[in-house]
This record gives sequence, structure tokens and C-alpha cells, in this order.
Amino acid sequence: MAIELGRIGIWRSATQTNGEFAAEVEKLGYGAVWLGGSPGGDLAIVDELLGATDHLAVATGIVNIWADTPESIAKAFHRIEAKHPGRFLLGVGAGHPEATQEYKKPYAALVEYLDGLDKAGVPQASRALAALGPKVLKLAGDRTAGAHPYLTIPEHTRSAREILGAGPLLAPEHKVVFDTDPERARALGRKTVQFYLQLSNYTANLRKLGFTEEDLAGEGSDRLVDALVLHGDAPAIAAGVRAHLDAGADHVNIQVLNEDPFPAYRALAAELF
Repeated sequence: MAIELGRIGIWRSATQTNGEFAAEVEKLGYGAVWLGGSPGGDLAIVDELLGATDHLAVATGIVNIWADTPESIAKAFHRIEAKHPGRFLLGVGAGHPEATQEYKKPYAALVEYLDGLDKAGVPQASRALAALGPKVLKLAGDRTAGAHPYLTIPEHTRSAREILGAGPLLAPEHKVVFDTDPERARALGRKTVQFYLQLSNYTANLRKLGFTEEDLAGEGSDRLVDALVLHGDAPAIAAGVRAHLDAGADHVNIQVLNEDPFPAYRALAAELF
């Protein structure tokens, strides 16, 4: 893997980041910022974050293949790579069918998109693929630097590593609420989790991981929310993050759901670095 992400990174919506945010994150010791919300087009936010930092890596988590052509994204990639060589990982993915009218045969569309990136000169080592199921995980290992699973647990990380083998990048995301009150933490976590319970690709994966229809009903059971959203003090959350590393992850990106994420970032940095 050509791009150094470190062991721990941060997942944050692109609209909630800027250069000042990135500089502070870098000072705390995090290796990468993953930009959510499908930052598309010219990827100007990537330029901003890289320009404000010295060595922090930036990854997209993800660019939606239905929103931008491989040619337009490749143009942005080459511009960024020329300014900040070896610090940008282009994460792409098919999103979910409920959000995209054009969503047809996503596996074939992903292959076609990667073919387009090949043709446009985006190196395999500089791109990653959002992946949950075995087929797309294998594609990620064969055609990109590796996989970026979202809304998963360490059990998924373990099985994903078996599919990918020892070489490819495995960089799961995990949500966090920095709060020692379980009811308050669950309530905040549930606000985010319930959105994904409407999306078939995520619910199918959660069923494979052993969650029941009762777990997935309504706003989600406490068991489901506790698994998908780490909460508690810094040592408790850090233990949950390390569980992904122990299961075979190379890098874990933490999505803090608290309104101000920096108390969690600081406390977890002290535990994890």
C-alpha cells in the first residue's frame, strides 16, 4: 500500500471539515481523514485539507460512481496527486439502491468504473472500494488497494480479511458516542443508525452478521445500536476500535457522533497512540 494511513483515522462528512479541522486532527496524531457524503466533482475539499496539513492522508469515503464519471474524477485525482503526491486515497462505491434511480447491476457498474479509472491512469494503489459482501470485497482486493466497509462490526472485519487475504487494505468505519451514560449515548447513536435500517444493502449485511428482524425493526434494538455505535469512556471505546485491528483491519476510521467531536478525538488519541 503506497499511501500511509496510519492505524487510526477519522470519518467525517465533507461538509463538516475544513483546513483548520484537518490541521487539528493531524496534531492529535490521526493518520487520515475519510470524507463522507460523496464529495464529488472537482474534489476541492481534498485540496483544502491536504494544503492545510503536512503529512495527513485524505481518503474519500466515498465518491459515488453514479454521481461523477471516472474521467472527471480521474482529472481531479491527477490534479491533487501532482500537488500532494502519495497522500490521497480515492475511495469509490455504488452507494445504495434507495438513493439512486440509476442503480442497476452495481457489480457490473463498479467493474466498468474501475476500467475507466484504469484507462484514465489512476493507479490501483491509490484507490479503494466500498465493500460489504464477498463479491465486492474480492473485487476491492483484485482491482484496488483494498476495501472500506461501512456500518460494520469486528465479526465482519474478520470475515472480510479472510476474503481479502493478507495483502489488501482493510479499513472499516465505526461510529462512536463519547458519553458514559448508556441511555443518552444510545439515543444519540440511534438517530444515525435508524437511517441505515431503511437501506437494503446494510440490513442484508447485518442479517448475515446474526442480527434478527427484531433487532432491525423500528429504530433498532439496544443490542444492534450497542454493536454499531461504540460508547462509554475513552478506554471502553478504544477497546472496541482495537477489536477491529485484532480481527484483521489495517486501519480503522472513527466517526464521532457527538456534536463537538474534539473531546472524543483528544481522549481517544491519548488511548490509541
